[in-house]
Amino acid sequence: MQRDILFLLKPGFTDPALPGQDLYCWHCALMEGVLASFPRLGENLDVRRIAFPRPRADVIALIGEANQSLPVLVLAEDAPAGLATATHAGRGFVNDPMAILDVLHQRHGFPLRHP
Repeated sequence: MQRDILFLLKPGFTDPALPGQDLYCWHCALMEGVLASFPRLGENLDVRRIAFPRPRADVIALIGEANQSLPVLVLAEDAPAGLATATHAGRGFVNDPMAILDVLHQRHGFPLRHP
């Protein structure tokens, strides 16, 4: 079985649009917290932490240049079609943080998030 790939931004980056500030992506930090809280459940995920600057070649190679916003969960080819919220060249992915959490529950057994 192929593994789903969760792309996250490495924390502690700078953004040229916000000079002189040390930053993190709070959506990615949310995913990191869930992964850290349930480490055994994340064993079947391929988690890739990448640098902030674009272009993000690893993401582009899988889901295209227009889909570089993170976090993003790129689904394995054997994933049920209904899980993807978007596709690129036939590859399903989920790019909304709350939808990612839902797919992590459905596909990987993470607990449900509290509404």
